[in-house]
Parts: sequence; C-alpha cells; structure tokens
Amino acid sequence: MVVVLDTVSSSQVRPRHPEKVNRPDNFSPQKPDWIRVRAPTSRGYSDTRKIVKENGLVTVCEEAGCPNIGECWQKKHATFMIMGDTCTRACAFCNVKTGMPNALDANEPAHVAEAVRKLGLEHVVITSVDRDDLADGGAEHFAQVIRAIRAACPTTTIEILTPDFLRKPGALEVVVAAKPDVFNHNLETVPSRYLTVRPGARYFHSLRLLQRVKELDPTIFTKSGIMVGLGEERPEVLQVMDDMRSAEIDFLTIGQYLQPTRKHHVVSRYVTPDEFAGYEKVAYTKGFLMVSASPLTRSSHHAGEDFAKLKAAREAIAR
Repeated sequence: MVVVLDTVSSSQVRPRHPEKVNRPDNFSPQKPDWIRVRAPTSRGYSDTRKIVKENGLVTVCEEAGCPNIGECWQKKHATFMIMGDTCTRACAFCNVKTGMPNALDANEPAHVAEAVRKLGLEHVVITSVDRDDLADGGAEHFAQVIRAIRAACPTTTIEILTPDFLRKPGALEVVVAAKPDVFNHNLETVPSRYLTVRPGARYFHSLRLLQRVKELDPTIFTKSGIMVGLGEERPEVLQVMDDMRSAEIDFLTIGQYLQPTRKHHVVSRYVTPDEFAGYEKVAYTKGFLMVSASPLTRSSHHAGEDFAKLKAAREAIAR
C-alpha cells in the first residue's frame, strides 16, 4: 500500500473515516484464491454505472466496496443507497463514509423509481445509511421510495435493507405499512463481537425489529445476514441461527468479512468454502426458507433469483 501526503495544496481533503484516522494499522492475512474477483470491465457494467450517475444516485455497491459489483452491474442489478452517502455511525467493518449527512433530497424517490424503470428491474434492493440525526431515522423517506417505485414499476418486487431505527418510536411501522416484499436488516455479527464491530447497535434490538415486522405483516419476507471472519466461534454462529428462527426470519445470508482499509477491523481468518457449505446445511435443518452462505455472499447478491426461490419455498410449505 502506498500513502501519498499532499504538502502543497492549501485545501485539506477530509478523510473518509475521520474517526479511524488515529487507530493503529490492522494487517489482515493474505486473501486466499477463493476470495478473489475480476475487475469490472463489461458493457453492462458501464451502462449501469451511466444510469446511476445520470440520476444522481448512490449505490452501496460502490460505497461499501462490494466485491460482486462487476457481476451484478453486468446484469444491470444495483442496490440503491438512499438518504445520502454519509452515515451517522462508525461501525468497525464498514467502508461507508462517517459524518453529519446533508438534508434529505425530496426528489430522490422519483429518481430511484426512474432508474429502476430504465434498468428494467424485476426485483430491486433499496438500502440506506444510518440517519440517527432524523426524528424517524428516515422511515418516511423509505416509504416514499417504495411508493414511488410501485407507481412507476408496478410489477417490480421491492426488497429493503434498513437501519435498526434505534430509539425511533413508530418508525418501523411506517416502513412496514408501505409493504415491501422483503424486509432485510442485518445482525452483522454474533453478540459477543458487537462492542468492537458494531458499537452503535444492540443485538437484541435488531432481532426484535425483525420479529416485529412479522407481527405487523406476516406476508412480508424477513431476511438477515452476518459476516464471519471477525473472531466469532462456530457455536456462536449456530446460536445466532436459532435466535433468528425464534424471530421467524425467513432468509439467512452468511458471507466472509473483508477489511476495507488497514484502519478497519482486522480479518481474523478466511473461512473455507467447505465451512460455508456446512453452515448452509445446518441452517436449512433449522427451518430457514432460504439460505445463502459462501465467501462472496452479500445481502443483495443474486437477490432477484433468491426472491423467486423464497416464494417457491413458501408456496411448497403451504401446499
């Protein structure tokens, strides 16, 4: 890694993660062959990027440095990140910028809907930064985006990946009332790692959030995911699975944590593909309708295809 210091320019560029600047460098192990991906170069990738930029949108694919961006954008699949590109929290694993966000863009719901229409998406994933600065955490904005997509693209199914709306009474109810097809909120890691990995959140609040979605509207699919390679133990992962099933979560994702920069949480180890396959097998025995577990699994990876499988699994049980 090369670090360039600008001693000439009078304007100082604000670091992406100011809260992590003074932390010591963390050195992760070298990536194994199974975790490597090709750089995006396809025509489909370029077309998707053009539509995103023309509509002034932000994607988590770019902001979080997703390793699957080349594959997904080639298929014109993008996960839109609403409410800006700056998060009010500073999780140790995340590459999204931290700071005080700008005011909400009232035109964003329409722009997102237009991009969905131009891309011809059958299934769209909408996520956001944490907006602890807003009275409702951005719940009404989420609802407006869902309604705008429904109006512009009535046949498109909608999956949302939301913050935890911590200490925002009534926020969850606003989002659920807009009736997304899938409600995703990631637990991210096992409870013992929260203080170092996800200090601004609370494990049992996140779990209860997903349980509450089912209580409000049992027809909505619920989904959650964790990363491995953060220092967790296998029994802890299995306990999280049990906790999720107690909350009636339908869909579980498990992926390898990858360190965005040396200032972020270190990778404790790279979990092998065989171990991921083992987690997937166990998860299905615990009753999940859908499980995706692999080194490159991410919340919205193959979301459209997985949604079709999710519906089929529910229908098979109902027969």
